[in-house]
Amino acid sequence: MKNKTLLLPRWLLSMTPGESVQTGQALLIEGERIVAVGDRETLLAQHGDAQRVDLPEHVLMPGLINSHTHSAMSLLRGVADDLGLMDWLNHHIWPLEKRWVSHAWTRLGSLFSAAEALRGGVTTLNDMYFFPEAMAEAALQAGIRAAVSINVIDFPTGYASGPDDYIAKGVAAYEKFKGEKLLQFTSSPHAPYTVSDETFVKLRQLSEQHDMVMHCHIHETMDEVNGGLQQHGVRPLARLEKLGLMNERMIAVHMVHLTDDEIAMLAKNRVHIAHNASSNLKLASGIARVADLDAAGVNVALGTDGAASNNRQDMFEEIRQAALLAKGSTGQPTVIKARRALEMATLGGARALGREADLGSLAVGKLADVIAVDLSAPECRPVYHPDAQLAYVAAREHVTDVWVQGERVLQGRQLTRFDLSSVLAEVEDTVAQMKAGQAS
Repeated sequence: MKNKTLLLPRWLLSMTPGESVQTGQALLIEGERIVAVGDRETLLAQHGDAQRVDLPEHVLMPGLINSHTHSAMSLLRGVADDLGLMDWLNHHIWPLEKRWVSHAWTRLGSLFSAAEALRGGVTTLNDMYFFPEAMAEAALQAGIRAAVSINVIDFPTGYASGPDDYIAKGVAAYEKFKGEKLLQFTSSPHAPYTVSDETFVKLRQLSEQHDMVMHCHIHETMDEVNGGLQQHGVRPLARLEKLGLMNERMIAVHMVHLTDDEIAMLAKNRVHIAHNASSNLKLASGIARVADLDAAGVNVALGTDGAASNNRQDMFEEIRQAALLAKGSTGQPTVIKARRALEMATLGGARALGREADLGSLAVGKLADVIAVDLSAPECRPVYHPDAQLAYVAAREHVTDVWVQGERVLQGRQLTRFDLSSVLAEVEDTVAQMKAGQAS
């Protein structure tokens, strides 16, 4: 018999389109899925045998979906700040990764990021990094849902010798973990400036063969766009469209610098966008035209980017930034309202990953990826509109409980799958070794 859990919040925000915040409601989890959402007293009477979880001052909502991150880079948080993208990559991040990145390093950083994610209400990570087996292992240990990347660049690293080696190792990881319910894999070329046409085509074919989403940094900076023009005679988006990549499988990350025609193409081809507002601001890459993308009907999801470039893997911050930047950059306070920003972090992410049937809203039959956000603290009061409060006031620290696929993986701010203190100790030891290595 499957375990039953009855969640009893003050407010329920299902994120079902057209449905407002509800009171007097309850949600029933049985096994991995949501089996009932309805009147509190009715469900209490019908399911007296269920484990009861009272959430008296909480909003119950779908788990947040971080649509772009580099989980293992939590070990590089703060290592190189206040720099432009290419300086940051070429002179700091890539040299450090070449020296230190390994399976064990990636697994530790990914587990560390999973802790940060779950404590911030994130139930799904769309990751991009090397050593996909390590990311998969960490996600399964933490109990978080993850899209694990078959990440490819055209030059050698400590992980692989070249494109074919990256692909072969990624496919081997995919075959090893195929069937794990918490995992899916993505075909992930790094960026137009690090990947050749030939490699892009191989990765497109890989995504088609295995029905995978694609995941790629595109049009992050004007330097990237101008470099593409100089090298290929066209902007990177036009190059990738010609190669057959710009379609409903693609999660295009950043997409800061777009023309009106490019936005129309993205809408026509049903490309998904992973908007990383804080990272784009910190690296001075620019402000994406999210209001225009949204108005054109492009699906926009939200991501944090990695901890080395943000430096917070905080989806509540990204929700707020997405709304405020859209308003400030357009001079229109009515664009990207609170509810829309929340949709980007839930349903938008589910659509981008091809998981809308299972994730992104609290509905009967969907997987029970659910979070509870406590609005009882003084800084969260008074509450006139709970959905606006989530977008403009609440922080990740107000997340108290998280269920992933029906399992309670955060309870009263405490992780239930692993000991965070031991992970923190291992992180400190690893960072101490890295610092000593830099000094030597």
